Amino acid sequence: MRDLAEDREELGLGAGALGALMPMYLALCGAGHIRGCGPTMAKLFRGLPLLGAPFFEVFDLRRPSGLTDLAALCAHAGQRLYLAARDLPGTGFRGMAVPVSCGGGLLLNLSFGIGIMDAVRDHQLTDADFAATDLAVELLYVVEAKSAVMDELRDLNLRLQGAKIMAEEQALTDTLTGLRNRRALDLALDSVITGGVPFGLIHLDLDYFKAVNDTLGHAAGDHVLRAVAQILSAETRSNDLVARVGGDEFVILLPSLSDAGRLAQIAQRIISGLAQPILYNGQACRISASAGLTVSRAYAAPMADHMLRDADLALYAAKHAGRGCVRFAQPDAEGGGT
Repeated sequence: MRDLAEDREELGLGAGALGALMPMYLALCGAGHIRGCGPTMAKLFRGLPLLGAPFFEVFDLRRPSGLTDLAALCAHAGQRLYLAARDLPGTGFRGMAVPVSCGGGLLLNLSFGIGIMDAVRDHQLTDADFAATDLAVELLYVVEAKSAVMDELRDLNLRLQGAKIMAEEQALTDTLTGLRNRRALDLALDSVITGGVPFGLIHLDLDYFKAVNDTLGHAAGDHVLRAVAQILSAETRSNDLVARVGGDEFVILLPSLSDAGRLAQIAQRIISGLAQPILYNGQACRISASAGLTVSRAYAAPMADHMLRDADLALYAAKHAGRGCVRFAQPDAEGGGT
């Protein structure tokens, strides 16, 4: 039986020419055994039996189906074939078989088809494993470049989204205390009123805070404000909104809480907490707080500006009553006044 070298010589091909032109070829003898293969095919089967093995014991023909011997394969010469290697799970091939001029064998030229990306990754293939005329690797470079660009765009979008969220968060936050600011309060009030959620408002103003600034300086005042913020946060629920709306003024929005008695308890607890000395550099800073309360159910049609005004009037009523105490707003029938 003539061997592949003799066939190559008859075709005028050098020893490595066939492999250079078709790195994934398979040469079958007339008995259906594999008698030659391209260098890339040999790389795929490194350590696995290939040369000399019966073709139909190494490969399964997926399409056309039902081909189990060389005669059936010869009958489909020139047609597109789809096959898989039994010892290479996940690696599929497509190709075509043509008869050779002597020996009654076949020459198959194979490729990976759409599975090329997986094959390159799984078998660590490089440009040298493909024919010089094969554009598959160039296409892979394009796909990889596109994938890299898309990944970078996704990362950029995530960074921009994160920066947007951070900027929005900063726009709603009081930088000194970390509490919400007046803009955040206005947005939250609009949300609960639009949603028909009952709520309570507590307007707090610190008593004797100016004395801290005057005697110990603004750094001490800032320290006291941060300590006040911690107390307010500790005495309220996670879904309550605590906002610093002025130098030493705070408003607490309590969604779904419109019971005047419970609001009074919360306000009194806060006032008691703020009455405790706050240490700054070994000095005791002493303040207190006055509070004005109002609830949405006291209004036929709650309006943010009316409720804030009434809570503010109730606050000043508390200050006139001696400070360190709580007073309730008394809305009139039109939604304003104490």
